Amino acid sequence: MTKKSSVHFGNRERRMSKDSLPDLMEGNKARSSSRSSGAKSPTRSNGAIRRSDKQDRPGYDRTDTSASGWATENEDDENKPKELSDFEKKKEAFITRAIWSVLMIGIFFGSMFAGHIYVIIIVTAVQIISFKEVIAISNVPSRARSLRFTKTLNWYFLGSTMYYLYGESVIYYFKHIVLIDRVLLPFATHHRFISFMLYVMGFVFFVGSLQKGHYKFQFTQFAWTHMALYLIVVQAHFIMNNIFEGMIWFFLPVMLVITNDIFAYICGITFGRTQLIKLSPKKTVEGFVGAWICTVIIGFALTNLLMRSRYFICPVNDLGANIFTGLTCEPNPVFLPHTYTLPFIPPHWTLLPTTLTVSPMQFHIFIMSTFASLIAPFGGFFASGLKRTFNIKDFGDSIPGHGGMTDRMDCQGIMGFFAFMYYQSFIAVYKASVGSVIETAINGLTAEEQMEVVRGLAKHLYNQGVVGAEVVEYLGSHLRMGVMGR
Repeated sequence: MTKKSSVHFGNRERRMSKDSLPDLMEGNKARSSSRSSGAKSPTRSNGAIRRSDKQDRPGYDRTDTSASGWATENEDDENKPKELSDFEKKKEAFITRAIWSVLMIGIFFGSMFAGHIYVIIIVTAVQIISFKEVIAISNVPSRARSLRFTKTLNWYFLGSTMYYLYGESVIYYFKHIVLIDRVLLPFATHHRFISFMLYVMGFVFFVGSLQKGHYKFQFTQFAWTHMALYLIVVQAHFIMNNIFEGMIWFFLPVMLVITNDIFAYICGITFGRTQLIKLSPKKTVEGFVGAWICTVIIGFALTNLLMRSRYFICPVNDLGANIFTGLTCEPNPVFLPHTYTLPFIPPHWTLLPTTLTVSPMQFHIFIMSTFASLIAPFGGFFASGLKRTFNIKDFGDSIPGHGGMTDRMDCQGIMGFFAFMYYQSFIAVYKASVGSVIETAINGLTAEEQMEVVRGLAKHLYNQGVVGAEVVEYLGSHLRMGVMGR
């Protein structure tokens, strides 16, 4: 009786026939020689190992081995983690993007209706996050070079710049509050000098932190920080001033950019053929022009709707106001209907009127819509070029599904800047205000002259029947006592 030999593989035992032993020995030698030379062992499914009892075992169909001994392909597939298909990945990304889009829209409209102070908080948060993202692009080398104060200086310059710009806005729009407060008055009258000294302190600290061998890199970081301050913080300052001038000057530019972006995508995928610019390969000339036409139409509709609300067209005179309490003011003439006579007389058969009644704001919104469509997108092209310089896809991942905050606000900065300059040049009505009169009196008159102004105003109000004679007598006697006491 022939005794069969057994060969052990790990925890399993396989009985082999005599005929299979020579083949097994040859296979072991081949594996030993290949491993000694550093090459991978051949697979066992290529016929190097033959089993005589393969036909005697039903369902036996092993084609490969594993470290645990004779694992099948099916077992390997079960142990591998299942990868998501392209469709599932796109679906998951779309859901994430949609959820965060709805969340951002809700926060935007909720803060806008809750009051101007909440919109200011949102703008402040956006500029801080955007500054952080832009600075982070070049912060990695600073950690590698062990430069301790690079990041600290970045945030210091951000804080000092925000102090200067925020202070300018507060002093300009709330003179009547700041200049009569005993604590705030010194900060208001010397605000620019204080801001300058804060910057000088940062400048001196930067020079003192220079290290030999890193001069070029540190000066590059210094320039990079100032570029970020100009592109983000300075532009955000003018957007904030738009809020103080009236919610419409903040809301309209933002919505025009968003509208243009949406319709540029829709028109581009619908009939776009000609590439617009190499920095953004997906941008097309057809989408560019189509988005401009759609943005102008949407701009007319939005303006006609917003002009009906005093909450949107009135400058901020109460930071506690919201959409329900509203604001009161004398509307800017740009929002009032005006009748224009056509420069030509149309033929009778055209049935066209010879006059046109429309608010001047409708003409201004055409200019703003055109800028949002034809110029503001170059802010996005600039951001694309910057990202290509550093070989990055997004500025960050602050917004899941959307990338960084800077990726979403790349066109808003230049648009808000333009809206402020256009408003101040062609729309704003300059007249004396309580704040400007108080500022002139405090900065240009002595104490005795200021009291004379108060007495003169009291007499004027008495002659107009606004106040009684006792007010004039009270002010006159007490102001004289004040002078005598001094």
